[in-house]
Amino acid sequence: MERLNGVTEHKTAEKLIPVHILSGFLGSGKTTLLTRMTEYYREMGYKPAIVMNELGEVNLDGQILDSDVAMTEMLGGCICCTIRGDLTLEIKALIDEHNPDVILIESTGAANPLEIIDGVTEAAMYTRTELRSIITVVDGPALIDRQKRPKDRTYKLMREQIRCATRLILNKADKLEPEELVLAEQTVREWNSHALLTATVRCAVDLGQLADAVPPATRTAAGHAGSARNNGELHEHSQNCGHHYDESESHQASKHESHDHVMAVTYYFHRPVDSKAFELFLQKLPENIYRAKGVLTFRDTPSRFLFQYAFRESDFIKITPQGTVHDVAVFIGEHFSRGALLEELAKLEG
Repeated sequence: MERLNGVTEHKTAEKLIPVHILSGFLGSGKTTLLTRMTEYYREMGYKPAIVMNELGEVNLDGQILDSDVAMTEMLGGCICCTIRGDLTLEIKALIDEHNPDVILIESTGAANPLEIIDGVTEAAMYTRTELRSIITVVDGPALIDRQKRPKDRTYKLMREQIRCATRLILNKADKLEPEELVLAEQTVREWNSHALLTATVRCAVDLGQLADAVPPATRTAAGHAGSARNNGELHEHSQNCGHHYDESESHQASKHESHDHVMAVTYYFHRPVDSKAFELFLQKLPENIYRAKGVLTFRDTPSRFLFQYAFRESDFIKITPQGTVHDVAVFIGEHFSRGALLEELAKLEG
């Protein structure tokens, strides 16, 4: 690594590690999908790591995975509430100890994906990760049953889990009558009209497409920015929470193409930026970018800053990071132009 004006510059050989979130209500089939994805990655020669979240004190689901797969357990609470702050530390520890090619996060069935997205993107400050997808497994029979009680909290949670998905798996299709399957698909489509939807039995899907397998050697920081032209499911299917990869551009922006609904865009800075220009940039953010955070080095001050932006209000706190903390900004919102955002960020570095 090299330093530029006090900022650590990372050489292009440092890879980005994709992160996939597996969401879905209790008993939907998330662990079955996790097992399938883990086996697929290993067969392809990749090294997966797993974060498993359980509300109880014992991770029973983890017992079915091979012991030689790197795994961390977050027990006794939910990522999206009581233990969300621990997620960044767990991801960093997995990377430092095991150097995986991909990280799979199986959230508890009671988790709200919006809060998990917030926790996962925070890890970008400390590790070179990119949120690639949110895969929601829908329990078909449970969805049909819950429709009879539309005010039920579980039904509302299932709706939020479906709304945030970049990929949807309507599982247990074999336990639905043909007309029930049609009804379940229609319901899912009402809540999420863009994500690719697949009806399955025991989460049997095309793993090559779902796992978004790209050889780790191609996932380097140098290819991390730019236009919204190519690559995979996240970019062309809306409801996006991810980032995309394009080696044709010069700056660093972790980017899965995100056109609609929930989106998260992570941008790694090459160099310090002007503080006044950055504050003005935040003031001009569209209303549908409702959350931003990151760490920055400014040209006009010797300190580094942690910034937070929410509901059109911003806050800057001086920090003295311990260890490696990247200059990075993460933006979360709905239906905003990812390309326009990246263009404005690039201007700040110009």
